[in-house]
Amino acid sequence: MSVPSEHDVPVMTAHRAGLIGCHSCGRVWTQDHDQCLRCGAHLSPPDRRSLQKVWAWWFAGLIMYIPANLFPMMSTQTFAGLAGNSESTIIEGVIELIHHGSYDIAVIVFVASIIVPMGKFLAIGWLAIVAGRPATVDQAHTRLKIYEVVEFIGRWSMIDVFVVAILSALVQLGFVASVHPGPAAASFALSVAFTMLSAQSFDARLIWRGLPLRSKSD
Repeated sequence: MSVPSEHDVPVMTAHRAGLIGCHSCGRVWTQDHDQCLRCGAHLSPPDRRSLQKVWAWWFAGLIMYIPANLFPMMSTQTFAGLAGNSESTIIEGVIELIHHGSYDIAVIVFVASIIVPMGKFLAIGWLAIVAGRPATVDQAHTRLKIYEVVEFIGRWSMIDVFVVAILSALVQLGFVASVHPGPAAASFALSVAFTMLSAQSFDARLIWRGLPLRSKSD
């Protein structure tokens, strides 16, 4: 008699068991509870209609990300323009850092300002599309790992704005030279904030909502 593998075991989620998981602390309660007794949060079953808020913040972040790359991120002014006044976008700033030999800083700024935001847009958009749809246990775990990565890297997405803020505070040489944040700094900060709100609005319980009662091999 063969022993069933873990893939042959019925997949029972809290929702199918008649339970409601708290979106804030993860505590599971019976459906007769409308409030989490641990953290006080309101209990509601997972619903794909909540993805409307995710998409709203996602599009807002994408819209703000466009001017963040088109407009100058930082402007440098010198006394009477003797050394020339310059304005740099994110990409131009990365190129200038490479030109001055600051390869490590250039890589950090490029990853934090280009790779990470684009990766977050793709990951959140993909999660919102597949949320609640049929999936195997392995696929659900993959989606959950991607969601956890998006939440983890969200706190590091403001590094480009921090660099501009630090330079603006340090490079103030009176009438000789000064560095000021460009209009793209505010757009980039808003884009990061909106994508963070989009990720926080995503109900991770929808990842498990699409699991079948049994695997297809049964």
